Amino acid sequence: MASHHTARLRSRRFSAVTGLMAMAAVASACGGSSRPSRSVGPGTSVSSPVTVTVPAADPTTTSTTAAPTTTTTPPRPAPVPTPVTRPRATPATTAAGSQAVHATACRSNLANTLSHTGSASQLITVESSGYPNTVANLETWERSGGCWQRVDGPWTARIGDNGFSDHHVEGDSTSPTGAYGIGPVMYGNAPDPGVKEPYHRLVCGDWWDEDPRSPDYNTFQHVRCGTTPPFGGGSEALWTEPRPYPSFAVVDYNTDPARPYDGSAIFLQADTGSSTDGSVSLPVGELDEVLRWIDPAARPLIVMGPVQEISQF
Repeated sequence: MASHHTARLRSRRFSAVTGLMAMAAVASACGGSSRPSRSVGPGTSVSSPVTVTVPAADPTTTSTTAAPTTTTTPPRPAPVPTPVTRPRATPATTAAGSQAVHATACRSNLANTLSHTGSASQLITVESSGYPNTVANLETWERSGGCWQRVDGPWTARIGDNGFSDHHVEGDSTSPTGAYGIGPVMYGNAPDPGVKEPYHRLVCGDWWDEDPRSPDYNTFQHVRCGTTPPFGGGSEALWTEPRPYPSFAVVDYNTDPARPYDGSAIFLQADTGSSTDGSVSLPVGELDEVLRWIDPAARPLIVMGPVQEISQF
């Protein structure tokens, strides 16, 4: 009987174990476990341990817990966005851009179209309608806020007997085109009209050396009154010419140094009723007004040429 009883007990324990194992399998398949799964990282789940009670060989029941196998996948680091550096916009600095800004900001006039006025803040323009013309318009300008504004004119001026030339030479009776400064001294047979530059009242023996062979070519020279100067050519005895030279300013053409035969004695002088040997002339009243206005501190320029070319200077 004992053996038979023991066998029955073993059969019952085996059936119990088998039943428990079947229940656990069904629960696992149907998601019915007693504890929810725990998330340990993106895309990775680990189930809670399953406790199974197995009847012992004796009447005492022993609870055995199976250690689960846990695989931990470290979380993938989130991608760090790469900063995008965009180029900072900068203003245009090309010559074309600069000219466009200048043209937009300044009033449309002749002076504002000139290419090379440098640091001058006073400007005289002498513009003709063509190279052979002997009459031109003269205007004066002052720079204000980066733009040129007209002060006086247009006045009618006379230029060389043969108009303007890009290649003026001694004795060709043309007026040289280009942009030039104003000499540091003004001269005249008349009393000082009130100019800002030093003024030299002409006296006997005052000459302008126009001899291309002279070492003092294209400069003012004084020799003792009544003596023959060491230079020749077309040199002028200035004190004997009161009509064109009551007062005048020197145009700094072919100076410092003077090149032989490139031309001399280009003045801003008085009108005598006809064209000149190359100088620019105005009626005396307008001439004196311009001479009084010229300020050496303003670095004045005189720009001369025909309408089709003057803007290049």
